[in-house]
Amino acid sequence: MAERRFFLKSSAALAIAFLSNPLKACREVADKNKKVQKPVVVSTWNFGLQANEAAWKVLANGGKALDAVEQGVKLVEADPNERSVGYGGRPDRDGRVTLDACIMDELANIGSVACLEHIKHPISVARAVMEKSPHVMLVGDGALSFALDQGFEKENLLTPESEAEWQEWLKVSDYKPIVNIENHDTIGMLALDESGNLSGACTTSGMAFKMHGRVGDSPIIGAGLFVDNEVGAAVATGHGEEVIRVVGSHLVVELMRQGKNPNEACKEAVELINKKLKLRNKAAKDTQIGFLALSKTGEYGSFALQNGFSYAVMLSPESNKLENANYLLK
Repeated sequence: MAERRFFLKSSAALAIAFLSNPLKACREVADKNKKVQKPVVVSTWNFGLQANEAAWKVLANGGKALDAVEQGVKLVEADPNERSVGYGGRPDRDGRVTLDACIMDELANIGSVACLEHIKHPISVARAVMEKSPHVMLVGDGALSFALDQGFEKENLLTPESEAEWQEWLKVSDYKPIVNIENHDTIGMLALDESGNLSGACTTSGMAFKMHGRVGDSPIIGAGLFVDNEVGAAVATGHGEEVIRVVGSHLVVELMRQGKNPNEACKEAVELINKKLKLRNKAAKDTQIGFLALSKTGEYGSFALQNGFSYAVMLSPESNKLENANYLLK
């Protein structure tokens, strides 16, 4: 009798779910029957390939997604040839390299730093904020002081190549970021580990030759990165001001919660940004936004405002590939 009552209650609940949101209900049933692909790691742009390899070393040994995403993006932060992240990143218009980063785990623990100078690995400082401070975000001199107290080494992050570009820029001082030229792009990484837990990381040196103190979406939880371990995770790249306006990564995850797959969710977020640009009479052709999402079942997807956004996906030791995101402006 008890089993019959349970069956009737379950059937009634399912019927109500189908009536209130058929798409979401269908997806929930499909997800329960879907085999989970794990581990998975995805990351933004071409440098994501090398970052994925570093993250996979953690995941392949049964490690946590949180450790994987930190190790993955650290590889790019330390590379002086990558001019939009960490050491070697292009400076602001005052010649100062300022870095932004955030990290989030499966329990909604978060840490973030913004406008941080002299520290090669802002992602690790962000994790220290998460784990060793009572706060979730530190900025500027406060972030630097905290990093030094935690034992991080103070370094000169302005490479000769970046300094030369800054000196050349000063001759005209025309601030006009070019889409898909990685002077304003981020490495964002998402991972699903063997335990079925999600985490994400995001780190950048921000737009080249920005005003000193400018902060984009990358260190802002909900804008540049968001993780919900029941649903999925998302990261953003491109012009951060536009992502912040719609709290982009949180929007993508919430759309996934409503039943959309990662591709659909990313596309709808991009469409909203395009709509906001039109309302403000801003030229979309001068803007690039890309979203990358990973679901709880290991399904991934992406979408961009215009052509040129690439992302890397690793599903096994033999499968680390670069894909081009579909886009809105044809």
